[in-house]
Amino acid sequence: MDSLITAAARALAAGDPLGALNRVALRDDAPALVLRGIAMAQLGDFARAKDLVKRAARGFGAKEAVARARCVVAEAEIALVSRELGWPTKALDAARATLEQAGDRLNAAHARHLEIRRLLLVGHLDEAERTLGGLDPAPFPPASRAAHELVVAGIAMRRLRAKTARAALARAEHAAQQAGIPALAAEVASALRLLETPAARLVARGEERPLRLEEVEALQASTALVVDACRHVVRQGSMTGSTPNGVVVSLAGRPVLFALARALAEAWPADAARATLLARAFGARHADESHRARLRVEIGRLRAKLRPLAAVSATARGFALSPRRAREIVVLARPVEEPHGDVLAFLADGEAWSSSALALALGASQRTVQRALDSLAMAGKVQSFGRGRARRWLTPPVPGFTTTLLLPAPLPGG
Repeated sequence: MDSLITAAARALAAGDPLGALNRVALRDDAPALVLRGIAMAQLGDFARAKDLVKRAARGFGAKEAVARARCVVAEAEIALVSRELGWPTKALDAARATLEQAGDRLNAAHARHLEIRRLLLVGHLDEAERTLGGLDPAPFPPASRAAHELVVAGIAMRRLRAKTARAALARAEHAAQQAGIPALAAEVASALRLLETPAARLVARGEERPLRLEEVEALQASTALVVDACRHVVRQGSMTGSTPNGVVVSLAGRPVLFALARALAEAWPADAARATLLARAFGARHADESHRARLRVEIGRLRAKLRPLAAVSATARGFALSPRRAREIVVLARPVEEPHGDVLAFLADGEAWSSSALALALGASQRTVQRALDSLAMAGKVQSFGRGRARRWLTPPVPGFTTTLLLPAPLPGG
């Protein structure tokens, strides 16, 4: 490797893409092309970066398997940053295996981190944790250690483990300072701010207040009966730790039942009027006998579902929820509730997303996501650029709104 390639690589490692381009911008050999591609990615020109890295991979000979594997890792990183979540993971696995066999442990670990970050974005937390468990960050250079700890913190936030997340981010901050890369330090600072951002709202006894991640975690460990509007479950008992001992009743596939449960919980300790329940569950402004009959049927179904946790009894003006063992009933809601809030939460990370990537991350059809984006665009809440498959959507961060790291994840044992 010649001196210019070495100097450009060092500039990129230090977070100086312009310094790298000054050395290799006019060169078209394969090592220079891959460095130019990484530099363009750091500058935000992902389309040009992807093209350069692909040209570099084609430029390496048949005997340069390690160099081609590094190109695959670079292309995967560009795809991840540009939110192309459908890139072939098998190619990355094969590249990682080649790098491990060749003794390039640092780039092999980087490939693992890319895989974990993608799993985190699409909500596969169990698989992400298993993969992360096989990595020891101790031998990594500071920048790689910081990236590792950011992944640890991201998983901990989604698992509602605030103490673990804070410890990981403290280690990431120290490593980022050692690395001396401003962009990395800014990423760590942004993650730290998430811990101070309201992650949910607590609604109880007619009042509401925002909750930070630590407070949500504390609520998880409490004995209160919680109607969780983030995950559409009703639960009681500790849901934290390695052996959760709480009771969870999922209403995720029963929107009418959950709407009734939430209305009853918000009214507790008083009862909820029939008119309120009809409006919340069915959107009925002027109820007739058919609406009232349907309400009785749905209340019966809700009573059966909640029997382990609470009783639902009729009152003179409506229905009331009575916990069997808990002393308090609360509602845990998202900090900002509006139509298509889950789409906005992903876009709030400041990155440009394609509709296909959003569909993959949300577990929804692309057409459903596209309708949501069109609705948000008409309301002026999101904007797009590009055409066809290159079209991307973004929005500035919404104050007080959780980002993708705090989107609901499956409850432990739930």
